[in-house]
Amino acid sequence: MSQVGSTPAPMVTSHEDAKKAYADFEKKVKRTIYIDHLSPQVTSSVLKAALAQCANVVDVEFIVNYTIPYDIPSAALVELDDEIQAKAALDLMNDFPFIIGGMPRPVRATCAKPDMFRERPPHPDIKKEFRWVKQEDGTEYEGMKKLRILAKRQEVENMALIKNQLEEEKELAKQQQELLDGNYKKYDMLENVVQNGNMKSLAQHYGVSLADEF
Repeated sequence: MSQVGSTPAPMVTSHEDAKKAYADFEKKVKRTIYIDHLSPQVTSSVLKAALAQCANVVDVEFIVNYTIPYDIPSAALVELDDEIQAKAALDLMNDFPFIIGGMPRPVRATCAKPDMFRERPPHPDIKKEFRWVKQEDGTEYEGMKKLRILAKRQEVENMALIKNQLEEEKELAKQQQELLDGNYKKYDMLENVVQNGNMKSLAQHYGVSLADEF
């Protein structure tokens, strides 16, 4: 039996597999949210517990910047059961101050994008080529050299912004702790008034009726 015409079949199957893999990846992106401004101490379990009221966390991929010497808040890609849960989680974090792991500022959240994923299948309809740019390439080499200088300058500026951010976080944390300490002292004072019987004396003085438990 002749086999002529049957050899292209594997190529077609391979392309179809690539399209299916990318389609599955796109579905994953739609049910994933990107959360920023997370404390470095936040774990997958903490995120699952924090989002349990509106979504079931399937997977967590933390995005940590190891190229800087600061222990700054990190980000994470959080995959949920479906798009509905992803929207519910985004609405929750965008409509209310949603604090995870004790950071003084609420976290920020947005829809995930394909480029955010470290591991992603290649797009079946896009081909990419890579090559080293050498000095003999002339204008192209000079252009890449300028881009490299700009990248270094941007890195310096970014480090300055990060340092400023950390200083702001420290000040916010201090203010938050002072507020908590002040509230605790107020509640402690009220508790002492109730326990030592001064509450009834004050009530009688101002003509206020108290419940029997006082």
